[in-house]
Amino acid sequence: MLATLETTLPLMALGYLSGTWLGALTVCRLAGVGDPRLAGSCNPGFSNVLRLHGPWPALATLLVDVVKGMPVLGLALLLGLPPWAQGLVGLGVMLGHSYPVWHRLRGGRAVASAFGVMLVLTPTVALCCALVWCLLGLSGRASALASLTSAALAPLLTLWLAPAYSEVVIIFTLLVFTRHALYLRRWPGAR
Repeated sequence: MLATLETTLPLMALGYLSGTWLGALTVCRLAGVGDPRLAGSCNPGFSNVLRLHGPWPALATLLVDVVKGMPVLGLALLLGLPPWAQGLVGLGVMLGHSYPVWHRLRGGRAVASAFGVMLVLTPTVALCCALVWCLLGLSGRASALASLTSAALAPLLTLWLAPAYSEVVIIFTLLVFTRHALYLRRWPGAR
């Protein structure tokens, strides 16, 4: 256990560092459009970039945020770390995305980075959640509802399809819900 932890903690730190790369900032800078943290929901993520700048910058943002943690997660798998340790590495990626030290801890809501992490650790669960998100998120303008529904469904699907990762995915879900909490308070009708 101690040897596993000695390997896991540096990988978790690498995961955090990879997570701090906010795809929206790079994509918007390269596209010559405004910083998404300064308009709309002020969130540097797919949905806000889509609303502000259209589908191509949004898809590029999504791609970066999904794949940025995959190399370090692949290394965790290659080293044969147990599911809980792989989960810590994935949590590092998500924490880096949500609380990037280079951007005064103002990051995204961890949905795309969670999808990328789960695509490596629990691909079937990730794809099922993505399908739910697409059905809900693309049918209207309720991407937050789609994200929360997918996140809530993830632990249940994991219990069924990848039970060794159940506890890990519950933690991922809690982070996504926590990151959405402030946004949800601003919804119309919320108190």
